[in-house]
Amino acid sequence: MEEKSESGAPIYRYNEADKREFEGPSGDSSIDEISNHIEQYVGEIHMVFHEIVSELVHIDVHWVKPTPERPYHTLVTSGMSDQPMNTPEGVEGCRYAELSICLPEDWKISEEDFQDEDNYWPVRWLKMLARFPHSYNTWLSYGHTIPNGDPAEPFTSNTELNTMVLLPSVMFDQGFHTLQLENKEIDFYALVPLYSEEVELKLKKGVDALFDGFDEHAVSDVVELDRPNTARKK
Repeated sequence: MEEKSESGAPIYRYNEADKREFEGPSGDSSIDEISNHIEQYVGEIHMVFHEIVSELVHIDVHWVKPTPERPYHTLVTSGMSDQPMNTPEGVEGCRYAELSICLPEDWKISEEDFQDEDNYWPVRWLKMLARFPHSYNTWLSYGHTIPNGDPAEPFTSNTELNTMVLLPSVMFDQGFHTLQLENKEIDFYALVPLYSEEVELKLKKGVDALFDGFDEHAVSDVVELDRPNTARKK
């Protein structure tokens, strides 16, 4: 029987036994089109962090540096959309996606800085979630939440945020949300970290219940490690 949250949304659970056997990367790469899309809506790509060893799909992370107009780092994947996701029967579209996350201007970004997990964890989550639906023959889309363990643990030692939710970006023009190609339509979702109480609210009332608190506290795509908990009772 399908497990559901109080809001009526399905809950999926996965373990290592569900994971596919190791396979090399395959699929229809759209890296050039995705790069052009990023440069059109986000900004000039400063660097691409390439994978050395890839499983199922080859995930690269494109880095757009801060500018006066956009004073934050933007990281966007390519490769998640090389293969279609396994969407449930009755769900139209949603088969191809890429992910983004925005980091504060003072975030340390370099191969050397990424040796420290306090700096690297957002990149780790981008790459992990970009591969996740292919590894477990499932899908990720708007409003899906993925906890850091069960029970969820903070992403790193300097925050209590512990779960990712996929949402449309609020930092870029709406055109960024979708890339229409001849053979597929790619949705772009921002990863937004949540607190436990925010996850509970989402499970109880649905993802849209988060938005009033987000608006009140100006929560955006840009990660704030100590931002207000929008669902904590005063």
